[in-house]
Formats: sequence, structure tokens, C-alpha cells
Amino acid sequence: MIVITGGAGFIGSNLIKELNGRGLTKIVVVDDLKDDGKFRNLADCKIADFIDTTRFREMIQTNSMSIRPRIIFHYGTRDAVPSEITGENDLLDTHFTYPKELLNWCKSHQARFIYASSDKVYGNHSDVGEDAGMEAPMKTSAYFQMLFDQYVVHNTEVRSPQIVGLRLFSVYGPNEDYKGDSASVPFQFYQKRKEFKVIKLLGDNDGYKGGQQKRDFVHVEDVARLNCWFLDHPEISGIYNVGTGVATSFHDLATLVARYFGKPEGYIGSEEFPAHLKGRFQNETCANTAKLRRAGSTLRFRTIEEGIREYMEWLDSREVSRNNSPKLRSNPSEK
Repeated sequence: MIVITGGAGFIGSNLIKELNGRGLTKIVVVDDLKDDGKFRNLADCKIADFIDTTRFREMIQTNSMSIRPRIIFHYGTRDAVPSEITGENDLLDTHFTYPKELLNWCKSHQARFIYASSDKVYGNHSDVGEDAGMEAPMKTSAYFQMLFDQYVVHNTEVRSPQIVGLRLFSVYGPNEDYKGDSASVPFQFYQKRKEFKVIKLLGDNDGYKGGQQKRDFVHVEDVARLNCWFLDHPEISGIYNVGTGVATSFHDLATLVARYFGKPEGYIGSEEFPAHLKGRFQNETCANTAKLRRAGSTLRFRTIEEGIREYMEWLDSREVSRNNSPKLRSNPSEK
């Protein structure tokens, strides 16, 4: 039995599809369906059961879970919408207390545990290794993610079952359209062009010219495939960066999206860098995947050109429009 927290969400639902493609259907989804339209992510998935998140935590806390999963994939925090997390106590619970409960349950029951961490733990340090001690979180949520990573390192014994933390960089792709402001920059750029609106890029900040801030964009299906690689290798534990190893500027991304629609000229603009983001904005992210490669993974990640083309085609096939998607922020590159 496999448990996936956040299984109805963006990454979780793509992981289920990857598992289904391998013939695995004994999957228990842990989630809630408060987000309008989120249930659609599970419509074409084969699962064995669905448990509400609150009820699942009660079972973990009281050790009363009737099922005995061989592995828990924890993606129950990545899809949290910022407006729903109202204070530091909520952030502590979401990014530290809850995953700690899951980790300790897994260790007590000899179950494997794979969870989502984030590139945000690095702050403005780019292209650094997981073990370099270069974490410099710029937001409270990133600090608690770093804190949990540290907890994992200090509480993993030689004889522990597999424990893997995946520091995900900027993930994009199918099944994220319910997320609104939390959706990826590629999705929001697509929406702007679909509506014949100008894609506005952030202005100059900390030595970076407007539009030249960069992200390591990684396709969600590649993330799902990597999760399954770790599923196939229970002997491998540790914390790993997950990205392509290539940083793409917001301007270059906007150009790719605009060209997909035929005429990029005149549809890319800029605005002054927002004051509230100064000192809190990652100007450049790029995954150093040397540790992942040393572990034996030979997974080929999509290039940004391949991934964006596939994603735009998928969005067109879904006929995503403003009428059936949540309202988006005026400047998507504030992520």
C-alpha cells in the first residue's frame, strides 16, 4: 500500500498517474478538496481509498491507522495556498510539525518516507550542494522547511528505513490550474497571453536587470518520475536537489510563451520592482544535481523549450481560460 499526502494536488496527482502507469493502484490519497476544481486532478486516476487530511493526522497521532503503508510520499504542504496560512504557528505546523509526525510514524513502523522540501531554503545562494551549509531562507515558511531537513539529518539512523527529502526547484506542468496565485510562472504567463494581455516582468533588483531574474524550471512529470526512481531504490536515502541544472530568465520564459502564440513583439512589458519583495526575493535559482547523479540517477529532465511547448499544448487541450480558473496576480513573476 502506498500513501500520498496531497494526492489530489499538483505534484501528488502527477505522481499517482506515474504510479498507475507502472500498474500500481493500491494507493491511498490523503487530502481535502476545499480548492475548487481540485477533484478533477483525480478523475482519471486509479486509487484504493481517500482519507481526509484531518482524520489522517488523528490516526497518525493516536497510532490508530488500520492500513500499513510500505511508503508515504508527503506532498501535503507544497500546495498550501499562502492566503490560507495566516500565521507563524500555521507555518510551523504545516512545514515542520506535520511532516515530523509522519517521519516518526514511518520510523516506528518501518515504512519508507519521501517528502517535498524546497529550493527556497537556499535564499539567494544558487548552484550550491545540499551538504554545503549554504541554506539562507528569506521567508518563515522556508526556514521551517530547512528546520525539518535538519531534523531529518539528525534523526536518521543507519538502520532507518529509506528517508528522502527532495528540494524541489520551480515546478510547472499539468494539474496546477486550481492554485491561482500559487500556480507556476509558466502557467500564469500562458494565461496572460491567452487573454491577449501583456506579460509584465519585474524591474531591476539587487544588481539584476528587469526580467533577468532566473529560475530553474522543472517539469512536474520529471519530478514524478524521479520519485518513482527513489521508490525503485529503497537503499538510497538523503536530501537531494531536484531541478534541471539550468536557470532561465523570466524574459526568456516570457519569450518562449509569447512565441508559442505566434507574435512575441509587443506582449512583454515591465514594471517597477515591488517594494514588499525587496530583501525577500530569490533573484536566481539553479539546482546543483551532482549529489543526485552520484546516487545513480540518470533521469533526463526536459529542457525548458521541450517542457514549455508540451505544457502549452496540454493547456490548449484542456481549454483553460480565465472563466474556469482562479483569479491570477497582476505580475506572475513575483513568485
